[in-house]
Amino acid sequence: MSTTHVRRSAALAAAAFALPIALGVAAPAFAASQQADPYGPACASLPSEGSGSLAGMAQDPVATAASNNPALSTLATAVKKAGLVDTLNNAKGITVFAPTDEAFAKIPKADLDKILADKAELTKLLTYHVVGEKITPSQLGDGSFKTLEGGTLTTTGSGEEFTVNGKARIVCGDVQTSNGTVNIIDTVLTPM
Repeated sequence: MSTTHVRRSAALAAAAFALPIALGVAAPAFAASQQADPYGPACASLPSEGSGSLAGMAQDPVATAASNNPALSTLATAVKKAGLVDTLNNAKGITVFAPTDEAFAKIPKADLDKILADKAELTKLLTYHVVGEKITPSQLGDGSFKTLEGGTLTTTGSGEEFTVNGKARIVCGDVQTSNGTVNIIDTVLTPM
């Protein structure tokens, strides 16, 4: 065996070993670059910079991200009252269907006050809005997902138009946080 042949064999072996490692390192960056941008008419109304912006929300866990978003202040208050901040912030790979302030405003004030005052009922309501897995837009067309509350929510639609449980529209979907995905919706969901 010649010295050139040995060197060539060693170089090929090194390349064969290094290629899978390089691909493994590049894969997450490639996957992140293939990720869809948030979509929906309400995305334009989010702050363009700062902690409540899309870039700011991506840096924080889901409950913190929601509390920094001005359109989700009622939800953030409800999450605190239910004692769910740490639960949501420490969960991994969750999807939250987050009702806007306008969604909560559709509930008569007396009814909303009653829900906010009952920790058990509030916890049940809020955990119905959380799915313990990452849901991508491609799964929303005809989806059925188990919630942390134990019930099931369904999604239908296509393109950038999706409805949850036949009544709540996703108005800004696929918003990334450091530990999950947020789909902002225009109606509060009721556990089924």
